[in-house]
Order: sequence, then C-alpha cells, then structure tokens
Amino acid sequence: MQHLLPSRRDTAPDSTRPPPTHDDVRAQLKRIVTSSQFPHIGRSAAFLIYAVEETLAGRADRIKGYSIAVEVFKRSNGFTQDDPVVRIEAGRLRRVLERYYFTAGQRDPIRIDIPKGGYVPTFAWNNPSADNLDAEDQSLPSERAYSLFPGLRRHMWAVALGLIVIVGGAAALAGLTSIRFGSIWPLPTADITGSDGPTLVIAPFANLGDGPQAELYTTGLTEELLTALPRFKEIKVFGRETSRSLPPEVEASRIRGELGARFLLAGGVRVSGSRVRVTARLLDTQTDEILWSQTYDDNIGVRDLFTIQSDVANKVATAVAQPYGIMAQADVSNPPPDDLGIYGCTLSFYTYRAELSIERHEEVRNCLESAVARYPSFATTWAMLSILYLDEDRFRFNRKPISSAPIDRSFQAARRAIQLDPGNTRALQALMTALFFSQRVPEALQIGERALATNPNDTELLGEFGTRVAMSGEWQRGAALLDRAIALNPAGGGYYRGTRALAAYMLHDDKTAVIEIRQADLQKFPLFHAVAAVIYVDAGMIEDARNEASRFNEMRPDFIPSIVAELKARNFQPQDRARMIADLRTAGLPAMDEVQATMSLPIDGSKALQPR
Repeated sequence: MQHLLPSRRDTAPDSTRPPPTHDDVRAQLKRIVTSSQFPHIGRSAAFLIYAVEETLAGRADRIKGYSIAVEVFKRSNGFTQDDPVVRIEAGRLRRVLERYYFTAGQRDPIRIDIPKGGYVPTFAWNNPSADNLDAEDQSLPSERAYSLFPGLRRHMWAVALGLIVIVGGAAALAGLTSIRFGSIWPLPTADITGSDGPTLVIAPFANLGDGPQAELYTTGLTEELLTALPRFKEIKVFGRETSRSLPPEVEASRIRGELGARFLLAGGVRVSGSRVRVTARLLDTQTDEILWSQTYDDNIGVRDLFTIQSDVANKVATAVAQPYGIMAQADVSNPPPDDLGIYGCTLSFYTYRAELSIERHEEVRNCLESAVARYPSFATTWAMLSILYLDEDRFRFNRKPISSAPIDRSFQAARRAIQLDPGNTRALQALMTALFFSQRVPEALQIGERALATNPNDTELLGEFGTRVAMSGEWQRGAALLDRAIALNPAGGGYYRGTRALAAYMLHDDKTAVIEIRQADLQKFPLFHAVAAVIYVDAGMIEDARNEASRFNEMRPDFIPSIVAELKARNFQPQDRARMIADLRTAGLPAMDEVQATMSLPIDGSKALQPR
C-alpha cells in the first residue's frame, strides 16, 4: 500500500514511525464520517468509504472514474467521461476533508487525503506539532491565517467554489455501506438546514404544448436556467446530470430526502400557435411551500424562440437567486443555526449593504474575518471582506489601529478572491471598487465591464458598477445601469436608489432625484444625508435641505473641512464637485478656505459658480 507524506499542512511527518495500519486507517475513516463536521447528506461518505476500502484491499489501481461512477453513483455501464459527476464529487470530497481537518480533525492521529489528479486516497500520520496552528488560526487576521498554511496556495483553484454540500442522497450511502462493506456504523440523520448556503435543484420544465416547437422550447429553457443560475456564486445549483434524471413533476419531498437540497425550481411551458406561456415556481423543500411563482407570456411571431427562452431564464434566475432575491429572503426569515459559517456571513454582508451602518460594519467584518481564517479557500468571503476593509477608509467605519492601510488590505483580499476564483462576480466587484478608490478609474471600469459580462443579472454588481460609472462623470450611463438594477430588484439595497438620486441631481432631473432619495432610506449612512441635502436645495426644499445637512455634519464632522479631498477620492469631476459644494453651503454647511477656492471653478463652460 502506498502512503503519501507529508500531509497538506506542509509539515514533515515523523519518518521514524511506521505507516498507519489498516485498523488505524479504518478507525480514522469511522471517526471522519461519523463526525458532526462531516456532511451527512450527499455521497461524500460513500465515495470516501469506497476509495479507502478498495485501497486497503490492494485494489487501488481499480479506483478510476468509471468504477466510481458505476459502483458508488450507480451510473449505468454506458457511463462516459462526458459525465462530470465523479470529478465534481471528488473536488467536493477534497474540500470536505480539508474543512474537516481544519475543524474537528485538527488533533486526529491520521490524515486521509484524496490528492488532486486521481481518486486513490493517501494515509499519513497527522503531525501533532501543527495542532497549535489551527487553534491560533481561529483568531488570526486573514493574512496571517493564510500565511500559516502555504500549502493551500497550490490547491486554491480546486477549492474556489467553497465548502458547499451540493449533491447526493443519504439513502444511497446507507445502501452502499450495507451492501459492499456491511453495516459498519450508523450514520447521523441528514440536516438540510446547514450553514453552507442554499442549494437548488432545477427540475426539467414540463412540456404542456403540442408539436416540435414546444419540446424544443422546453428543453432549451431548462438548459438556459442551468447556465444562468450557477453564475450566482452564493448559491449552489445541482448540475445537468441531476436535472435530467428527474421527472418534471418531481415532488419537493423527494428532492429533500434524496438530494438534501433546500429549494426546487420547477415549471411548465405551453406553446399554442405563436403564443408562448412559461410558468415558474420556487418551492421550499422543507415545507413544500411555494415561495415564488411567475407567468411569462411572449409571441414567437415577434421575437425568435431562442431570445425568448434566454430572456425568461435570466428573469427567473435574477428573481430567485440574486443576493437580495427569493432564496436569500427565505434564509433571512429562517436563518441558519448558531454556527453561521460562511453562508451566515454572506447573509449578514447583504444586510449591512442594505443599511450601511457603522455598527453593522464591525459585526460583519468580524464574521468575515473569522470565516476566511477557518475556510481560507472560499473566494466570495474574501471579496466581501475586501469591500468591508475599503469601507473603513471611504466611510470612516471602524478603522483598525494597525499599520496596514485599509485600501492595502482591501486590495489584498480582492486579489486573493480573484486568484481563488477568477470568474467570481463578487471578487471582480471588490477589485473594481478597490481600483476605483485608488484613482485607477479606467482599470476599475474595465474590471466592471468584465464582471458585468460574467453575470449581467447580478443586481448587487449592477448597482455598484452603475455607481462607479456615474461618479466618474458618466452620469447618463450610470443612471441607466442603476435603473436596470432597480427594475430587476425593486426591494434591493437602498444605495442603488441613493446613487440613482444623485445621478438625477447631476442630470438636473429634480423630480426623479427627490423620488429616489425618499425611497433610499439609508438613515444610518452619513453620506445619504449629504446627497439628500444637495437634492433638496436643487428642488427648492430649503428647510429639508438644512435638516439633512445638519444631520450629516453631526455624523461626519470631519467631512466638510476636507470636502475637496473627499470628493476627489470618489473621482467626482471638478464641475460636479463645485456644484455639490455650492449646494451644501446653501444647505447651511460651513464654507472653508479650500471650499471657497474650489467654488471658483467654471461649470459646463459657464461663469464661475457663486455661493447662493
């Protein structure tokens, strides 16, 4: 039997100690799969048991993709390598094992790994000298936590999707263990409310029409959904193989019992003549409750079939899967357990973004730092932490008394997120924002365009990118992007509307500016009151403007003395800065010497703006 040394901690094993025996390995295997930190839904345990037992039996050379697919996943003998199920499950198992040894398995005597590039497990003594590193790691800042485990760099891209349970069935595992290896040990009951994030199964949409067009549209729509939904990295979507194996009328209880997924997306398509009607619904498999349903009507005579199905798939994906969508709302109303883990932190991040308060900032930053220290390979949490670090500087929220500047930590976290998952929308958003506030506007906007191409339906990205475009001086285009974000997500983050109100102000659309600022409702966010003040001045609502200006000055008394630098940091153009400064002075804020100098700048080629 072959043994791989060293372990993934990159610490040297005790070379004088003989390799673990078969009994040692089996005891460790039992310790892993019965642990509360090892997922008890899906097929990870079945995969691990099969691979370990085959290796111990001297049949390691048989552990190939085909044998695993047939013997573990019960695929037919016609299985081909085009089916990615084994590769997906192997990657997931590697992530599960890594998570286990970071948590419950820190002090286990033996380490079992599935090295990348194959499916044969390796067994090595777990070096006890590294144990203290894990205990210390729980409270380390993100950079130190990362540097303590240099071996992780080699495995980053393989674990970029995070520690998420995405496929399986506890029943299949029970059957496998009893048939192949006997009843080795009882397995705990599956828990589908874990903290790793929402999982979604897409059932094939039912064909309710007649003729070849109906069948073509139905199949194409399901494929479009399987493409559009996985772009949202905060959720995990079961793939095509699972979807194709289900009947359109599959019951939610089956999805819950066999796959452990929290949500089921189902629906039907009716084609009659030139008319197409699509019905879609999202079900909570825990309660069988329909959380959302929608009907879409279109005309094949006006638009081609492929455009219609792509449009419908994007609308469905945006409604259910975006950061402020139906699935997120369901988890907010029914939150994960006390150990929030990664997904709990992502929910908190979006709650913070909706109100932008200094109090919530510290709470979420602490949660994300803990998450990346425990699970340093999840790109989305690094991206979110990057944005929280940047907020220390641009909003003056809870700046840490450490030597490294917030913008440097923001860049560091954003780049790590990109390195882990180059196509992650949140990672690209974080890098774009860090570049923007480093005065590298063309680079920032280029990254924003790339992120938008990656997922054009992500309203969190649309709102942020629209804001960056607008503040750089392209107010019309920024307004259009923000309008799109609001249309896709009317109940989303208030800052969408806040920036849209500012764009309307800059475009001299007072009516829209007042409507949008009143809907933004970011009372805990200081800059909201500054934007409201200039909007109300422009609309002739001077008393309201003075109230907002006074509130702003109470919350950020440091802003006005350095207002030119603050506005330059946000890349406002000179004429836009001058206009805002003049209106803030009209609202009752003091005019400093630096402000007076700025107000001599010409606006739109006209005379210099004079204080009002």
